[in-house]
Amino acid sequence: MRLTGAKGDDMQGDDVSPLDEAGPALFRLGRIFARQPTGRMLVGDSARTVNVSRILVAQAVAAGPEEPGGDVTVGLVADRLGIDPSTASRLTAEALQAGYLSRVASQVDGRCVQLALTEAGRALLADAYRYQRAVFARVTRDWPDGDRYEFARLLPRFVDAVASVQAAPTDNTPMRGDGWRSPEV
Repeated sequence: MRLTGAKGDDMQGDDVSPLDEAGPALFRLGRIFARQPTGRMLVGDSARTVNVSRILVAQAVAAGPEEPGGDVTVGLVADRLGIDPSTASRLTAEALQAGYLSRVASQVDGRCVQLALTEAGRALLADAYRYQRAVFARVTRDWPDGDRYEFARLLPRFVDAVASVQAAPTDNTPMRGDGWRSPEV
């Protein structure tokens, strides 16, 4: 792969480090994932498709409350998914209607309700995790076991770091599309 450096010069061979290749690889990965239709995931052996947003909502609920004894609320789902509360409310309502979640009385405040996974929600997540594991195994099938394990170990850490930077950028590092400017040509 031929990369162009910050000054516009071509970098080849020994001039290209893995750090130079990481950015273009991330952009390529983003394009690959953006092309995948969200409804294509099959759940278990059924022929049903499930919208990935329902899986994400179920994962957010399955993570449990922020603090012991706390509640899992629509607001917490919004925070975990990095979406606005109205979108979280709509997605949560869809997951409730599909039978993946239920509303239960809050143990903290009797006037409130919290969200809980149903048996169908637990099955949805089990199928999703099996699918995710199978995709990872297929994509990395030709990798040495040590590389697969190390990548699997570091990937969640990287994703958490990206989410953290996007949630609260503290410097001028472009992360939201509004900070990067194409060089004048």
